[in-house]
Amino acid sequence: MKRSSIRAVVTADTHIPDFAKSIPSQLLDEAGTVDLILHAGDATSAPVLDRLSERAPVHAVLGNNDGADVSRWGAKESLELEIGGVSCALVHDAGPAKGRARRMRRRFPDADVVFFGHSHIPMDVAEDGIRLVNPGSPTWKRRQPRPTYAIVTFGGGVDVEFRELPVLAR
Repeated sequence: MKRSSIRAVVTADTHIPDFAKSIPSQLLDEAGTVDLILHAGDATSAPVLDRLSERAPVHAVLGNNDGADVSRWGAKESLELEIGGVSCALVHDAGPAKGRARRMRRRFPDADVVFFGHSHIPMDVAEDGIRLVNPGSPTWKRRQPRPTYAIVTFGGGVDVEFRELPVLAR
């Protein structure tokens, strides 16, 4: 029987241990219910990716705060992959909002969806023929009301649902 959909946790900017002490339990629990995990950079330590990979296969890219241990783990500057028939790209910093869609289309000409992080601002927009999704941060909300991550379902399209988490005490 052919599977009709693939579910993924998409996260970025976990900043562990430089901002938060650990991965929020809600995110870890949900990571155990999906087919794969996409981390769009700034894990800031390889053990974060190890912990997530105990739940599901992880694809990760390097963020501007990631060091050599995250690179040795296998994170790349960017990544292109197909998920459920959808051409996807993963990068940490997609640059300023102005011109972002055009830049991402030039950088990833075959991508239907680009997942990115860096700003800690959750977003899901379609522009210039490309969909741009930022899951926000599950630990460091910055100016957002709550920390977030996303559940993305691939199958007959791409469905993005943002999940909110409690604000962490530091």
